[in-house]
Amino acid sequence: MQSSTIAFSPSLSLSTHPRKLPVRGFNPLSVSTPGRQCLTNGAALFASTTRKLSPISCSLNQSGWISGPTPGSPEPKSDGVVVVQATAESAGAAETPKSKSFQDTLVLGTLFGLWYLFNIYFNIYNKQVLKAFHYPMTVTLVQFAVGTVLVTLMWTLNLYKRPKISGAQLLAILPLAFVHTLGNLFTNMSLGKVAVSFTHTIKAMEPFFSVVLSSMFLGEYPTLWVVSSLLPIVGGVGLASMTEASFNWAGFWSAMASNLTNQSRNVLSKKFMVKKEDSLDNITLFSIITIMSFFLMAPTAIFMEGIKFTPSQLQAAGVNVNQLYTRSFIAALCFHAYQQVSYMILQRVSPVTHSVGNCVKRVVVIVTSVLFFRSPVSPINSLGTGIALAGVFLYSRVKSIKPKPKTA
Repeated sequence: MQSSTIAFSPSLSLSTHPRKLPVRGFNPLSVSTPGRQCLTNGAALFASTTRKLSPISCSLNQSGWISGPTPGSPEPKSDGVVVVQATAESAGAAETPKSKSFQDTLVLGTLFGLWYLFNIYFNIYNKQVLKAFHYPMTVTLVQFAVGTVLVTLMWTLNLYKRPKISGAQLLAILPLAFVHTLGNLFTNMSLGKVAVSFTHTIKAMEPFFSVVLSSMFLGEYPTLWVVSSLLPIVGGVGLASMTEASFNWAGFWSAMASNLTNQSRNVLSKKFMVKKEDSLDNITLFSIITIMSFFLMAPTAIFMEGIKFTPSQLQAAGVNVNQLYTRSFIAALCFHAYQQVSYMILQRVSPVTHSVGNCVKRVVVIVTSVLFFRSPVSPINSLGTGIALAGVFLYSRVKSIKPKPKTA
């Protein structure tokens, strides 16, 4: 079916009584008077020459004729009446940023949920393993071993790009791996001696060690606001320690040593990994540290504790072998998973936001561990823990306050 297009110029002059064009026998090609009608834009749908021509329906506004679809675009079927339709492309383009923002928020929220969930399961299963199997070095070795296998699979299956590491980079990473190994070992030693809630209450003092070590080795001196936020942290931990039912000095100092080594890792990462060409992304750096920690921990654990995890030895000690193996494996998986997710979150948010999320995570872990293990908690102990965690949250917020530059 053939169709013709007739367009009307916006400058079309109109009289008081517009002239009516006859419908029958009207040939659009016969319109040739300039200034009245011209073949430019506008849309009118005609029937074939063998069919009666339907009336044309248009509308007029102050700025001229309202045209239909552009020539060449598919036209809607109608009973000879021009239908003006608005496309949804502009609306869709406007909704694209909102949709993308919603997806990013959903992904970030999922990562935070996984971060907390993996951490909860790690602390619960790890505590159960350490209560039945009193060898924290061997437990730590198993966690690094499982992490090493996961990293190897991740690189072999191209789930994450395998890095090219130089000898100089390995030497720079070695101190990080050393303190990372000690940090996790001391944490397991503390979890084996005291309640999970108390270990994490002591580990709330990490900001204190971070400020001290940064001042000593990096020359980053804290502001007055940062120092003020450390006071409730130290006071709250001291108050919680005095009233902790499971308190013992071995568990206390192990958690303190964990704080020292973990924050030393952060300071060393700033001190040694400063060159842009030598820098690695967080996930790759953590993967390499995990492998190096396994090789550092293996000879130490075997020399200090021996091989105590064979089925015959566990049965002789009266331990449920299958249960211990299962819980150890789940704890090791969660240990590696929550740290990987933590670095994934850090790539999406600022360090301050990550620090606030870590503070909330510690609250969640403390509450869930108290409920799961039914740990006795006195009102004063709860108050001390709350003050310490409030100080950590305050520290996270004041770290974002930048000092005003001094004017000459």
